[in-house]
Amino acid sequence: MFFKYKGLQFEAKPSGPDAVYAGKLQELLGGAYGEMTVAMQYLFQGWNCRMPGKYKDLILDVGTEELAHVEMISIMIARLLEGAPAETTAKACGGNPVLAAVVGGMNPQQAIVSGGGPVLADSGGQAWSGKYIVASGNLFADFHANATAEMQGIMQATRLYNMTDDPGVRHMLQFNIARDTMHQNMWLAALEELKADGLENIPVPAEHPFEERDLDHAYEFHNVSEHIQSAEGRWAAGPAPDGKGEFTWVKNYQPSTLEPTPPLSDPLLYTTAPDDAKGPVTEPGKAPASGGLVEKIKEVLS
Repeated sequence: MFFKYKGLQFEAKPSGPDAVYAGKLQELLGGAYGEMTVAMQYLFQGWNCRMPGKYKDLILDVGTEELAHVEMISIMIARLLEGAPAETTAKACGGNPVLAAVVGGMNPQQAIVSGGGPVLADSGGQAWSGKYIVASGNLFADFHANATAEMQGIMQATRLYNMTDDPGVRHMLQFNIARDTMHQNMWLAALEELKADGLENIPVPAEHPFEERDLDHAYEFHNVSEHIQSAEGRWAAGPAPDGKGEFTWVKNYQPSTLEPTPPLSDPLLYTTAPDDAKGPVTEPGKAPASGGLVEKIKEVLS
């Protein structure tokens, strides 16, 4: 359950309206690494977590905090848009081409759809998608994704910080940057704790189905170009981070099979192919006819 407070986690008040910057700030709200993404990502990870205790509590606490960040940025965008779509602005633009060009840079949906407020979209107007979130049920994999999301989020926040000189906007972004710093360190610490608790490690998942004969492939670097600089890296020789194998560098990796033969095509699909590469006609609702090339191959092989 959630409990709502009327106040904000941190002040979100610009010194004045700026419709163009409001459009830029949409990235932190509805972008792939925006606050809506991390809020939903952490909440769904928490709801998917099968292990009550400190990890589940951690994930849900941070997911709930991220909802507060969604609220903060939404309020900031609304305040940056204050007066922007009003009739007075339109009149001012009529005699001022420069101002008209600036105001024209705002997201039209902020005026048309949301009535001068934020929309759940990124800075390019692309709607937010639930496909952005990662919630696999494996905490080690998810915490890596979380740390990455916080790294991308803080980079975007710092770039946006340098795109404005509004002290109010910068004040809020400084808070967001501080919280993203905490969350980066927190997820990295949680990864170390998962290892210390013996719950998961690299590779993910720790229990995997490859056979003993496949172990070499698990630690080979396949060089598939004429360049050899990749051999200079830590990944080309020495023990692997999981402690279970030794890296090797394969200079000229070759295919393990001959060129594959494509399957027969259905003539009703009208693909470009010789007649002997086409199978029997498969009419809608009917089983494939017997006696085709596939059947002949089966007879030869048997």
